[in-house]
Amino acid sequence: MRLVLGTRGSALARAQSEMIAARLTAAGHAVELRVIVTRGDRELDRTVPELGGKGLFTAELEEALAEGSIHLAVHSLKDLPTDAAVDAVTEREDWRDAVVGRSLESGGRVGTASLRRQSQIRALFPQCEVVPVRGNIVTRVAKVRAGEFDAVVLAAAGLHRLDRHADIDAYLDFVPAPGQGALAIQAANDDARIAVRTLHHQETARRVAAERAFLRELEGGCSVPVGALAYGAAGAPLALRGLVGAPDGSCIMEDDIVADGVDADPEELGVALARRLLAAGARELLS
Repeated sequence: MRLVLGTRGSALARAQSEMIAARLTAAGHAVELRVIVTRGDRELDRTVPELGGKGLFTAELEEALAEGSIHLAVHSLKDLPTDAAVDAVTEREDWRDAVVGRSLESGGRVGTASLRRQSQIRALFPQCEVVPVRGNIVTRVAKVRAGEFDAVVLAAAGLHRLDRHADIDAYLDFVPAPGQGALAIQAANDDARIAVRTLHHQETARRVAAERAFLRELEGGCSVPVGALAYGAAGAPLALRGLVGAPDGSCIMEDDIVADGVDADPEELGVALARRLLAAGARELLS
């Protein structure tokens, strides 16, 4: 089967899409990559929260799917709005955040585009000056090497997928963005859905379903300081950690919840934790 796979043009997006394309090619499909520029790629003069966040890096790809000009779209799951349909979720890479540059304990000028990261850095490392930064991974790492920043904080999974392990100076035990480290694949029709079925990783899908339900219940996106991580041993009830923070780091609310059993609905778990945090005061932080 011939498949046209839509991708953003950044080095990371292309690497992720090429990884999926290679697996589909090995399964006997002919795959063509088509680069699609998103609003988030075009408008680099403002931060993600200023741009509105939702669908910033995905809307144009979804439009191309709807029009039928591409058969598949590959996204970093953390960028995909929680109301978007997903046809396959790949096995999760490292979910952690990573530091490129000097240790945050030593302070300095630290760049990140994420309000979630900004909130946790300001709460845990008040000696740092946190500065919003845009641009792809290669650009941000270059800003550190040029001395514009003492450090930047990025998703470890992206650095790994670009084979830039050597750039990582430390890993952070932050609560990650919901879905961080996983890829989402959307398909335009039934034939494309069948083609990507073998790429779907059920355990990752179960975990990110809980994380995304937590975010959806909070009515948040990538423009609010929200984090979530599902965890637990194989065969054990799923556990979920959630975080809501003030952008200035003055207040961080964290809580954990454990499912009633191994077969419990992961989305119900996410909703329950979100409602618990909302009742404890998270609504005021989010507003």
